[in-house]
Amino acid sequence: MRIATFSLVARDPESGALGVAVASKFLAVGAVVPYAKAGMGAIATQSYANPRFGPQGLALLEAGASPEGVLEAFRRTDPELHLRQFGLVAASGEALTFTGEGCHPWAGGISGENFAAQGNLLTGPEVVEALAETWRERQDLPFPERLIAALLAADRAGGDRRGRQSAALLVVAKGKGYGGQNDRWIDLRVDDHKDPVPELMRLYEIHRLFFEPAGEPEPLSEADLAWLGEVLVQTGDLEAPETEWGPRFEEALKALLGRENLEMRYQGGPRLEPEVLAYLKRRFK
Repeated sequence: MRIATFSLVARDPESGALGVAVASKFLAVGAVVPYAKAGMGAIATQSYANPRFGPQGLALLEAGASPEGVLEAFRRTDPELHLRQFGLVAASGEALTFTGEGCHPWAGGISGENFAAQGNLLTGPEVVEALAETWRERQDLPFPERLIAALLAADRAGGDRRGRQSAALLVVAKGKGYGGQNDRWIDLRVDDHKDPVPELMRLYEIHRLFFEPAGEPEPLSEADLAWLGEVLVQTGDLEAPETEWGPRFEEALKALLGRENLEMRYQGGPRLEPEVLAYLKRRFK
């Protein structure tokens, strides 16, 4: 299974989060390339991809192997390593990229502290250079956005020379998954799209809106309460408009937020984050 693709595997030095961003002219690339385990490492396996590299590599890292040790283990166990390409970042920030001599040109990679950028069957080296340069330069962005920004820069630099089809983002961090009950923070896939990387960013922005509080909630003004009361009548959550906060108003608002997938953004009381209130005002004009 040949997966001509470009990917960035990285670690956030501030939080320790680990992630893989990948794009390709290949259906559902996110189902094959990215692997990550919080506190252990992240791996992208591509070209004539060996899907075993993901779980095997993570297990080796967990057992104490270095990235170079993982590569040597792959040399011993995979007779077709010359067809493989992979990038790996350990939880320590140590990174490695490998491109077998049998990968289709252009193929290659760049690695440094906390990142590994690689690709094959690309328009040229400028694609991987854009991945690495954008990763290094956009330290102002939150980690998931930094990964997508690098992916977009590489795509616009030429990307997969066959065209565009799919993209994916996988980010793990301790306790950052849904409800704080697991480590899978972000797992988004664009399986078949004419311009998948911007679509991936759109999905990430929705994910952030639904699941990631962006600041302290602010008290709702009288005007906001009056507007929400009317909306809650329109949606059937209240029988008649209300302007005074109380248990009935709160239960109606919670029901509305739940239907809009915003329950994770509500912290109780007559308060909402400005971003959530702005979303509701756009949604219910």
